[in-house]
Amino acid sequence: MAIEDLISSVPTGLWIGGEERAASSTFDVLDPSDDHVLASVANATADDATAALDAACAVQADWAATPPRERGEILRSVFEKITERADDIAALMTLEMGKVLAESKGEVKYGAEFFRWFAEEAVRIDGRFQTSPAGTGRILVTKQAVGPCYAITPWNFPLAMGTRKMGPAFAAGCTMIVKPAQETPLTMLLLAKLMDEAGLPKGVLSVLPTNDARGVSTALIDDGRLRKLTFTGSTGVGKALVKQSADKLLRTSMELGGNAPFIVFDDADVDAAVEGAVLAKMRNGGEACTAANRFHVANSVREEFTDKLVKRMSEFTLGKGIDPSSTLGPLINSNQVATVTELVSDAVSRGATVAVGGVAPGGPGNFYPATVLTDVPADARILKEEVFGPVAPITGFDTEEEGLKAANDTEYGLAAYVFTQSLDRALRVAEAIESGMVGINRGVISDPAAPFGGIKESGFGREGGTEGIDEYLDTKYIALTK
Repeated sequence: MAIEDLISSVPTGLWIGGEERAASSTFDVLDPSDDHVLASVANATADDATAALDAACAVQADWAATPPRERGEILRSVFEKITERADDIAALMTLEMGKVLAESKGEVKYGAEFFRWFAEEAVRIDGRFQTSPAGTGRILVTKQAVGPCYAITPWNFPLAMGTRKMGPAFAAGCTMIVKPAQETPLTMLLLAKLMDEAGLPKGVLSVLPTNDARGVSTALIDDGRLRKLTFTGSTGVGKALVKQSADKLLRTSMELGGNAPFIVFDDADVDAAVEGAVLAKMRNGGEACTAANRFHVANSVREEFTDKLVKRMSEFTLGKGIDPSSTLGPLINSNQVATVTELVSDAVSRGATVAVGGVAPGGPGNFYPATVLTDVPADARILKEEVFGPVAPITGFDTEEEGLKAANDTEYGLAAYVFTQSLDRALRVAEAIESGMVGINRGVISDPAAPFGGIKESGFGREGGTEGIDEYLDTKYIALTK
């Protein structure tokens, strides 16, 4: 489909109660490769948020009472609809977010899988029945839908961060309002249209694009009818949302920032570690909360690892994501380019060396090259802060204890990566690392069938796996007489 036809096929109004609605104002969605306007999208207000919650509440009871098999079949139909339109969704995602087409196609496949996975989980919501230990009665435990949910999704994975929340919510029998990131609302609006075509009852999903995130979120969070808040984004915003949600004691799930260590031990297969490093660092151009942020490499193999990583990173070709010859697209906006530039400059000013990259090319678009920093000092900000870009800072260590200490020297705890050929060491280190997810000899760990989430200041709650649906279920105990 031609780009103009693709853009024109996407709803640009508010999606409330299964229907597109106009708004009192609009905002522009830009292509980060050259900052030209892709579309003008409806700008939701607090009143629109209330209307969306009205729609969700109106159908909540009916949706929760819908047989699990029927809910599952609808989710399966959504999976098939996304798969059918995969190329269009990928192109749209690339246009508004910037990632290269191959990355977007991978996200479409990954994002669709959450609907297939939770289509199967919808019929497996269980409970239990037992005699009370004292013999005085029976214990019946059931699980029920939490109720209307509010999901705030980020710009870096415009499809998957939504499907990872909608899949379990709808499987559990919850309705949901989604506020996509201001930078990337088009993918979510197209998804809403496809879900309507797949048979999702009207009112179960509403999508509210807006540049007034605070106003829309406050209207929903302060409304006593909302029962759950789920957020993916920065730790700072997540903390503010948790505080705000406390007044109504909302159920919350927070998938927040990361500072993932990538540890290469002296017994690692260096070639495999380099390939894993490229995957862990460069997925999504480095704009991922699971991206390897710090490379801790045993000094005995550090030179070899560095030389080979520099060679691989130098092979990336900057360009528009929609161009098939590009292997690294732009960052999301100029602010992100400035952030990456500042962190690299800070490291260099403290003694780090730029082995490749390190300078934004300038000109139109928000581009930054694949970069490797060596001899990065311990006080460099890039080892403490999430860079969210294609920069790999390398530091060395001598002993396992030193490597582990360096890896855990952060307030974050989302993902970690370990390369070693020793099973004993792999298990020992994986248990000791303060992280919700650990990849052993692999650079990509996300899987719809696995629980995704972190500890410490990387948040709480899990998405995906058999654990994911529990975030949208309340447990009820019913006491029965003997």
